[in-house]
Amino acid sequence: MKSTHAIVIGAGIGGLTAALDLARHGLQVTVLERAAQPGGKMREVDIQGHRIDSGPTVFTMRWVFDELFAAAGSAIDEQLQLRPAEVLARHAWTDGGQLDLFADRERSIAAIAEFADHSEAERYRAFCTHAEQVYRTLYQSYMRSQRPSPWSLIQASGLSGLIDLWRIRPFESLWRSLGKAFRDPRLQGLFGRYATYCGSSPLQSPATLMLIAHVEERGVWQVEGGIQRLADALAAMIRHRGGSIHYDTTVREIEVQHGRASGVMLESGERVGADVVIANADAAGIGQGRLGRSVVSAVPRVRRGKRSLSAVTFSLLAETSGFELDHHNVFFPADYPQEFIDIFKHGRLPSQPAVYICAQDRSHGNTVKNGPERLFLITNAPATGDRDCFDDDRIEPVRSAAFKLLQDCGLTLQCE
Repeated sequence: MKSTHAIVIGAGIGGLTAALDLARHGLQVTVLERAAQPGGKMREVDIQGHRIDSGPTVFTMRWVFDELFAAAGSAIDEQLQLRPAEVLARHAWTDGGQLDLFADRERSIAAIAEFADHSEAERYRAFCTHAEQVYRTLYQSYMRSQRPSPWSLIQASGLSGLIDLWRIRPFESLWRSLGKAFRDPRLQGLFGRYATYCGSSPLQSPATLMLIAHVEERGVWQVEGGIQRLADALAAMIRHRGGSIHYDTTVREIEVQHGRASGVMLESGERVGADVVIANADAAGIGQGRLGRSVVSAVPRVRRGKRSLSAVTFSLLAETSGFELDHHNVFFPADYPQEFIDIFKHGRLPSQPAVYICAQDRSHGNTVKNGPERLFLITNAPATGDRDCFDDDRIEPVRSAAFKLLQDCGLTLQCE
């Protein structure tokens, strides 16, 4: 009997996990990826022979991947070397303040007491308790739901669950909630940054995003060899299960016959038939007809004003001095909210952006003695790149402001 043939467009993490799941259920799977390697946004940039992770760098919720690998007949520890980070992130401000958050809550409480005061440390303890409550309230009913929505959340919660929902203040903004939780504005900004993990502004996003604090406290993992190895491992398991992955292959159009996807047309002019087509692509792009007019109605249209953050990033080889980096580092400007006013209200690149740095040679507590190290810098940007090109002249002020912020926080970079 002929097996069902499924085409997966895109070898990002969503496409790879979908392909692996289909393959283990016995489908004939073909993954089509226009890039030269798997991972999508999870990518590496090569500078002078040094591979730099230049996409996602924070690996959390390991148990999701434990389940995925186990379902595919393997174990994540058989495919990857993972180590839990003791320091979740190092944070710095222009006034010279510096704060490390730890996987050990009591160490974080002690650090905040020294950074601010004991009252603020106790407020942090209460914040952690509330963040855990938010996480437990939403994990099964929303985060693990196949098609989460506010209505499905209410339906899944029941009467007692509705009381729990009310307690987590779902209609309050994260920024307002954090203003109640802390007196020190630096801590408000630190935990407000969690909204950017899903491309949002802390001034507008719901307070429920504080659950990310609990997720990180449960473990931030560092992947030996870089996070790109996760994509490589998933691709290898797809092939082991009999699936195929074709790189440097661009899909021009999804074909539809009798109301169902019937295959794809490649940029090369080749047609590939299929019984099922899964598009691991930007839903807004599908709605705009990027994969053909026949599938535009498959997704709801996304208004430009509803799109999430973009970013201006820098992959560097640089010598550092003046500030001891950890693996994950965040540097805050004096007026943190202005960044989101610039981006979301005015639709422009921020004049004073916060800067995230992943110092990839400082994994597992390592320090860099001499010579350059691999750095990946992220600054937030509006999602206007499809109609408002960020050319060098536009990016230069962002680069200058970012490097000045680092200098003001004590970090000097000497780029290769």
